Parts: sequence; C-alpha cells; structure tokens
Amino acid sequence: MLMNADALAEVLGASDAVLFDFDGPICDVFRGLPAPGVADELAALLIARVPALEARARATDDPMEIHRLSPEGGGDALKVVETALTEAEVAAVSLAGLPVDGSVQALHAARESGRRVAVVSNNSGECVRRYLFLHGLLEVVDEVIGRPHLRPDLMKPSPHPLLTAASSLDVAPDRTVLVGDSVTDIEAARAAQARSIGFANKPGKRASLTEAGADAVVLDMRSIASALT
Repeated sequence: MLMNADALAEVLGASDAVLFDFDGPICDVFRGLPAPGVADELAALLIARVPALEARARATDDPMEIHRLSPEGGGDALKVVETALTEAEVAAVSLAGLPVDGSVQALHAARESGRRVAVVSNNSGECVRRYLFLHGLLEVVDEVIGRPHLRPDLMKPSPHPLLTAASSLDVAPDRTVLVGDSVTDIEAARAAQARSIGFANKPGKRASLTEAGADAVVLDMRSIASALT
C-alpha cells in the first residue's frame, strides 16, 4: 500500500541508486533481544565510568541515545559503549527472524532495475552485514554504510552516511533515494539533497514522515518492489 503512486514512481524514476535504512525497512533489529534491556546494559557501563550521567542515561530505553550520550563521558566511555552496542547488535540480528515483509522483494527489484543498492544505517556495519549474510542478501547490496566509528555525531540525521554511500556508489547525492522509517532518515536525506521514501510501519508515522518532508510514503515495502518492476 502507498499514499501516492505517482509520487513514488517519480521519486524512483529520478534515482540511480536506492539506499535502504536497515532497522525498520529491512530488519526489526531488536525483535529477539529487546532494545530496553540493551539500553539498560549500556547505561550501566556508562554510569560506572561517569556517574554524573546517570539521570540522562536512565531516562531513555533507546540504545542509540545512550551511544549519542556517551561522548560526554570522554573517549574511554565512548569506546566501551560503542563496542558493547556493536556486540549487542550482532547478537540481536541473529535472533531477529525473517526480513521485514516485502523488503527482500524491494532489494532485488532495485538491483534488477539496474540501480545501485546500498544499506545506510545507524546500526553497526558488522550487524548489517551479518544479517544480510544470514538471509542470503549480501550479494544483492553493493555497499553497506554502517555507523561511523566512534562518531555518533555523524549518524543520521547527519547527511554524512548518505554522502558516503553516494560517493562509494559513484552516484550524485541528488540521484539517490533513501527508504527510511524515521524522521531522522528524512532529515538526513534532505540535508544530503537526496530524495526520500518514508516507510510508515507504525501508527502515526504516515503523518510524521510526511511532515518531515518525505517525497513519498509507503505503508508496505512491497509497494517499492512493485514500483520498481
């Protein structure tokens, strides 16, 4: 299902590369290893080194937010948290189950359409490659651009990962389109002068992704596969 078939066709037609966010459009990363538990473990590691950050670390159940907070504790805290987060992600994707419905078809359709294909994620490149390997998708993807090492400030909504992907694929940023399920994905695409397709996989996301400026919004990844074929 999609909101506007013409908008989706126009966006894809103007793109030479399709960039897929990982957690949401392809994989529910923490399906088998719940994110709040991972966040608690990361928070404990951070607090042990920087007790002054306890209130802020305990205020979120999102592992990524703990990682964004960790540089305030210094380089050692950042390294410890990032290493633990990467290990948790790699463990999590082994328990995450099958890819999101329609995502395999969308990846193959993008590749078979002659476009370059990349996964651009705030998750570690290690966990993305592990998951793609487990599900026979690694060869469908030209590039995996994971979380910048020890630089949470360069994660989306920074345009850095998208610009890195475009450069690696040898495609102009404005000839790429990012498929993402979060407002930060849409913001990153706008900052990189790329197009964006919002994947509204939960109630309320249609409105938030549209308001953020997504060029098209789909409710099912199969819509992207259909538009590409």
